[in-house]
Amino acid sequence: MNRSVLVLFLLLAIPASAQQPPEIQYHSVPDFLKLPPDVYFGEVPGVAVNSKGHIFVFTRGNSTGPAYAASAAQLLEFAPDGKFLREIGHNLYAWSFAHAVKVDKGDNIWAVDKGSDMVIKFNPEGRVVMVFGRKQEASDEGTAPLKHPKPPLPPVDGTFRQVTDVSWDAAGNAYVTDGYINSRVAKIDNDGNWLKSWGEPGDQPGQFNLPHSIAVDARDNIYVADRGNRRIQVFDTDGKFLRQITIDVPAPPDARAAIGNKPTATTGTMAPGSPWAICITPGPNQVLYSSDAFPGRVYKLSLDGKVLGMFGKAGKQLGQFGWIHEMACPSENELYVSEILNWRVQKLILEPSH
Repeated sequence: MNRSVLVLFLLLAIPASAQQPPEIQYHSVPDFLKLPPDVYFGEVPGVAVNSKGHIFVFTRGNSTGPAYAASAAQLLEFAPDGKFLREIGHNLYAWSFAHAVKVDKGDNIWAVDKGSDMVIKFNPEGRVVMVFGRKQEASDEGTAPLKHPKPPLPPVDGTFRQVTDVSWDAAGNAYVTDGYINSRVAKIDNDGNWLKSWGEPGDQPGQFNLPHSIAVDARDNIYVADRGNRRIQVFDTDGKFLRQITIDVPAPPDARAAIGNKPTATTGTMAPGSPWAICITPGPNQVLYSSDAFPGRVYKLSLDGKVLGMFGKAGKQLGQFGWIHEMACPSENELYVSEILNWRVQKLILEPSH
């Protein structure tokens, strides 16, 4: 057997999940977002882009109060060139602990606040037009951080327990991942009526261990980043489980953690490939992007789950990542990523694959 035939035989013998996907070449635009004087980002859990290319950043800046039980949420808008435009919802009643921001096809802005357990819909002018959930009353004797009893308390229609994200189907129905405690997906119609929910804590199909991010493709398939179970589950609009996607690419031996000890687990939220944030590009040829916290990579996948490429690593320098928490992907080769640990949003330009 000659050398080339031997190499081909060995490659074919390696499972597809064990083969390293190609590295995508990319660069980060330096100093892209221009903050005004005396305005600063805190941790940045959310970023979104509207149809005009405006960038919305949901940050844990403008923090007030002690480290415990502080109010930490601020929604800022930037022009396509990164120029600061305005703050939306200054001192809003729902602001407590920012988690995600999304923009729907009507350019309405939806902010997801994990601390108040509320989802707020703003119109493009920045006025509140719809609210979902209800935060705890300040006057209530029992007001305190939410508990995690086992077995969990039964979920209640119309309310959330540490809500995480939102997305929409073609009919305008909203799907909300409800999140750290309830471990379910809620479906709400275009008029704001609560239709149903599905899911419960667990690791079986249709169960969740922290549904953290959500996206919907052009065929109305619902993709849920089931972070604690290290998988992306796919459902139809009625909550019927269709399939799951796992990213089985090992971390390189020299990989560093963005913070803390180097993870050793192959399952759970810090495992390689565990989806912290997902986004799907517009058509006609849609692709899925997913990010992990360790080793700090972004993966490009086909909608059937094949890893087409990957890039990045944990770190503090431009083009490195400290816990990507949300991504916006207005096109296949333009991504915006928000980072918890580095207090920033990066605009990434990817080189087209050939």
